[in-house]
Amino acid sequence: MITPYLRRGMAAGLLAGLLAGLFAFFVGEPFVDQAIRLEEATAGGHGEEVFSRSTQKVGLFFATGLFGVTVGGMFGIAYAYFRDRLASKGEWYRSLSLAGALFAGAFLVPYVKYPANPPTVGDPATIGSRTAAYFTMVALSLLVVLAAWHAARTLREREISTPVRQLAVGLGVVAAVGALFLVLPAAPDPGEFPSGLLWNFRLSSLGTQLVFWTGLGVAFGLLGERASRRETL
Repeated sequence: MITPYLRRGMAAGLLAGLLAGLFAFFVGEPFVDQAIRLEEATAGGHGEEVFSRSTQKVGLFFATGLFGVTVGGMFGIAYAYFRDRLASKGEWYRSLSLAGALFAGAFLVPYVKYPANPPTVGDPATIGSRTAAYFTMVALSLLVVLAAWHAARTLREREISTPVRQLAVGLGVVAAVGALFLVLPAAPDPGEFPSGLLWNFRLSSLGTQLVFWTGLGVAFGLLGERASRRETL
């Protein structure tokens, strides 16, 4: 049944989302504040704010919590499908391996192509095309991860040796990702934005996602191990 995995994923996702929100609040938000102050100094005054910064910071936890519940629910559904098809054994290892694969496909590979930028960077007129390019990259990189898993499973079933199997799948992933990087549009030029602040923001964004996916994999795995122990009693 999918329902237990869905509930488990939503609970783990909520926890992971709140942990990611805490990381973003203490590590990432100071860099956002710096970027906003820089934009205001360059523009010569304050722009019109729909929400104050204090309201935005409180809303950060609502956003990451909602994101966590949503992604966690989808993670639970994906786990229910892949559970008995994964090479890893045990709820703990399965959860961590699936979370790691999704982190790579949904965030890490797209991040290398399109690293995060502060909200003040980029031409507002191009936000539509930039968003479309990013989500196209996410969808295609997830397909690459899925294809790599399927290829690895097929080669394992044919009893291909581990070194050959891993090299073949690894080279295939590198070739596919390289092709995506060449075909899709280039990342926007940040212009004269201070490089130190830009990379501090990007690293904090990477850290936030790393905290989320690690938290999701760990929490889901612990809940799964607990459920397994109950079933054996």
